[in-house]
Amino acid sequence: MSLPTVSRAWGSRIWKPAVALLAASGTGLLLLLVVKEHAKPDGAKVFNQYCAPCHRQGSNTGAASPDHLRMMTRQDILRTLQSGVMKPQGSRLNPAQQLAVADYLGTDQTAIAQSMGGGCQGDPPPPPADWAWSGWGVDTSNTRFQPERVAALTAKQVPSLRLKWAFGFPSAYATYGQPTAYGGKIYEGSENGTVYSLDALSGCVYWTFKAGDTVKTAISIDPEAKAAFFGDTGGEVYAVNALTGRLLWKKHVDEHPAARITGSPMFADHRVYVPVSSGEEGAAVDPTYPCCTFRGSVVALDSHTGRTIWKSFTIPKPAKRTGRKNSAGAESWGPSGAAVWSPPTVDLKRHAIYVATGNGYSDPPSAYSEAIIAFDLDKGKMLWSRQLNLNDTWNSGCYTPEKVNCPQPSGNDFDFGAPPILKSLPDGRALLIAAQKSGMVYALDPDQQGALVWKTRIARGGPLGGVEWGGAADDSLVFYPRSDWADSKPAEGGGVFALRIATGEIAWSEAPPVSACLKQDGCSAAQMAPITAIPQVVFAGSLDGHLRAYDSQSGKLIWDFDTARPFPTVNGVDARGGSLVATGPLVVGGMLYINSGYTNAMAGNVLLAFTTQEGK
Repeated sequence: MSLPTVSRAWGSRIWKPAVALLAASGTGLLLLLVVKEHAKPDGAKVFNQYCAPCHRQGSNTGAASPDHLRMMTRQDILRTLQSGVMKPQGSRLNPAQQLAVADYLGTDQTAIAQSMGGGCQGDPPPPPADWAWSGWGVDTSNTRFQPERVAALTAKQVPSLRLKWAFGFPSAYATYGQPTAYGGKIYEGSENGTVYSLDALSGCVYWTFKAGDTVKTAISIDPEAKAAFFGDTGGEVYAVNALTGRLLWKKHVDEHPAARITGSPMFADHRVYVPVSSGEEGAAVDPTYPCCTFRGSVVALDSHTGRTIWKSFTIPKPAKRTGRKNSAGAESWGPSGAAVWSPPTVDLKRHAIYVATGNGYSDPPSAYSEAIIAFDLDKGKMLWSRQLNLNDTWNSGCYTPEKVNCPQPSGNDFDFGAPPILKSLPDGRALLIAAQKSGMVYALDPDQQGALVWKTRIARGGPLGGVEWGGAADDSLVFYPRSDWADSKPAEGGGVFALRIATGEIAWSEAPPVSACLKQDGCSAAQMAPITAIPQVVFAGSLDGHLRAYDSQSGKLIWDFDTARPFPTVNGVDARGGSLVATGPLVVGGMLYINSGYTNAMAGNVLLAFTTQEGK
């Protein structure tokens, strides 16, 4: 039987008295619900008091500005505060305050229905067997190098790349996940947790899957089992059928309330290796928060069932009470942090898995923060750890005027946000190449307990500086972008560097062209987006919204496309591009795909697909 509709006037300034009778079928039981009339909190005041310190325009905290948040729906903002990535901060608000903030910032829900526009009819024609880019780094070594037979795009063709179609993400102000490709389809996560399977040639939608929270990871594919793996910012890992989107299994991999999955899971040899990071740095803004207890980890899951095979922490022992209290009376805990923000690197030859860790959150300092750590692939035992920056303890409390939870002295927030790249040399040696927000690039010897082979500085470094998300490597060169973002000097900070893998010598560097948008908020010459390489070409994105292609041997600019503008979309969603930050381009089958738009820079919500002039 049907039940009476219960209305709660979500968008109004005053809660309405509501009385509803709910009938339970077959029992005749009536339940009377009464909601008391009271003044609803002012959303603007709540936001300014609790949220603005991090979310104000130009705060440099990495948090979204109010203008960007207004691109989300009320429902998604409420979900984020109650159970999503902002749950630690949202727990400081009562339900009425959470609702008031959602009403103050959020848009209506109509855009969500648009996401299903442009549905596909039938299945795509089968592409070549190796037509794929799985996961974040295309291979288990995270080289982000697509060979010629799969790229099907030559250096001579790159200057003729043109836009073929655009797809808009509803209820989004940023694009996070690296697009991936398999079986003639593009797989993509989104801000509101929807995962899409799109036709690679037309952008039509084959299926969607709704995760519990924002999906920032790339999708990794098991071609044998036809399974797709990804994580969300609620700490859940999912396996779905890559052909239908049907859920195969779901696994919550860490019980810490601030745990999240931002680095992409890595599929290898019937296992899914999951890096775990957290939002506890942000929770430390609250002076009453007992900072901090999270420690990063890697979790190995059975790819068929989701069963945990092993879990290893980057800091071997859990945080303890230090015996100190901050000025607000909250207990201090430590050591903490060493989150794994990026995908792991799998070394099947040495039977090892390598991760790069972030800074510590609280004192005492840890020996495992801002380090490269090797774990045994079978059991998860820590094999070795090489710390490359000492005593860097920092959290978002350092942004507040009172600095109540900020470690003293505070560090520089020099995370490793980029994964190590594993490369073999002609003489048979191997190197792990790791680039840091400090502006340093390191090469370590995995056969000598991570011994340092060379190091090269390519940037000044900073919380938004150095190398943020990653680079790429061919057989002789490794390529990295320079960020060094500073709001006061938007024309400075960018550039692309090519280093010789064997020695670390800078082969070439190229400064970015002057952009026309530098007076616009969030526009900068800084380059955070990870690089993608194909034979003789490297692609690099910028905060100014430009995607550029360079000759990989000389650094000469050969193609430039400005993504920071509106685009008509195949699914009918209003969309525009913005800054290129967290994801690099995907190149496969003669086409190039790139997401555009990012939080706390120039917002955007579009996936762009390019082909050559002679392409179909």
